[in-house]
Amino acid sequence: MKLKGYQWWLWLGVMLLVGMGLFLFTKYDAWLYSRPVAVVAKVDTTSRQRQRDQFKNTDYLVAQRLTVRLLNTKHRGRTLVVRNHYTVSQTMSLRYQRGNQVFLSQLAGKRGRLSAMVSGMKRDVVIVMLVWLVVTMLVLMMGSAGLRALASLVANTALFILAINFDLKWQGRGVLLLFSLLAGTFTVISLLLIMGPTRKMLAAFLATLAATTVAVSLSWLLITITRERGLYFESMMYVTQVQRPLFIAETILGSLGAVMDVSSDIVATLFEVKRLQPAATRHQLLGAGRQVGKQVMGPLANVLMLIFAAEMLTSSVLFLCNGNSWGYTFSMTMSLGITQSLVCGIGIILAIPLTSWLMAAMIGEGGWLNEHD
Repeated sequence: MKLKGYQWWLWLGVMLLVGMGLFLFTKYDAWLYSRPVAVVAKVDTTSRQRQRDQFKNTDYLVAQRLTVRLLNTKHRGRTLVVRNHYTVSQTMSLRYQRGNQVFLSQLAGKRGRLSAMVSGMKRDVVIVMLVWLVVTMLVLMMGSAGLRALASLVANTALFILAINFDLKWQGRGVLLLFSLLAGTFTVISLLLIMGPTRKMLAAFLATLAATTVAVSLSWLLITITRERGLYFESMMYVTQVQRPLFIAETILGSLGAVMDVSSDIVATLFEVKRLQPAATRHQLLGAGRQVGKQVMGPLANVLMLIFAAEMLTSSVLFLCNGNSWGYTFSMTMSLGITQSLVCGIGIILAIPLTSWLMAAMIGEGGWLNEHD
């Protein structure tokens, strides 16, 4: 269902009112927090010191004196002065400006005076408004299809958080089985909500699982044969569990999205071809599926590479600026990401013939799904 005419404008007005309400609520929701929240009323810069390291990187350390007004706790309305230090690059610190809402820590009163430290920015307004913008665009541009896509995103996010909690509770035992089951659940929920309980959904589900399983299995077989040369699992920083199973789990989830995308495109196209040309043979369906795959393979592979490049950009620049060679930087920041991108690429390539062949067998002459939609 798509919104038309006055319905579109009506929904636009409703979403704008909802957005205004959410903005005002989150801007004045400090009473919901148990942590002290304050608004920056005045900012004074007290010093600015130039810093330079042995690699000739130049930065500036700036000291701020912030006058803040408390928005919650029993001291609401009172003002106090806190100190903040930040670097101009803001790699590990933040610059605060007038009007920013911040969290405070170590709030204490002594002889009628309050003291505290700034512990971070309160960002719920930005987050809520971004979510509102995404929901608004989905509703206005895609109608009920957008709402189904949003529902699948919410459901998958909830399941992912639940899986993380199980993984932490089990301390990494069975992590590969857990996230493999999660990948299958993601596929079912996404395709059910987007396509509905149809033969298209069944075909896309089988094709996605088959291509993902083959791609990850083949890739891990090659990695095992080469004895993991070139892979540096120690670059998975802050991981307190066994790194290899977690890496495979990451690869499965990463490949799933790309494979599901190309498989769904081919499935939807071949069902439409069969609807318009009921006499289409298996050979013709196979050829049509391969043509669709060729069209989407290049852009999708580039999207995956650009996502990887954007994720690794900051850490790569940091490593290079600190005197590390390109080889060491690649090993520590890029090797695992590029490996996962290559596995996704293998999944995309495998998904094209697998999905095309599966669909040709299902809806071609003599196929068990060759009836009309």
